[in-house]
Amino acid sequence: MSGMEPEAQDFLKRIVQTVSVGMLFLLLHMTFGLYLNWGFFEGSPTIGNIIYYIVFLTSLAGLIYFYYRLWKGKL
Repeated sequence: MSGMEPEAQDFLKRIVQTVSVGMLFLLLHMTFGLYLNWGFFEGSPTIGNIIYYIVFLTSLAGLIYFYYRLWKGKL
């Protein structure tokens, strides 16, 4: 099929998955947090701010767990 070694191919797949999921995470949270102003407090926190930060922290924990599971195996 391809001229790459399987180990190198698996390593590159991990890198692509890491970058892709990280970019998706950043894009989603930038959209909701910055563009929709859910990441900023105007006076006191609103329910939208609270929900945004709960979702942000939960998805950040999920992202870290995904990275841990992805990279814990043998290279």
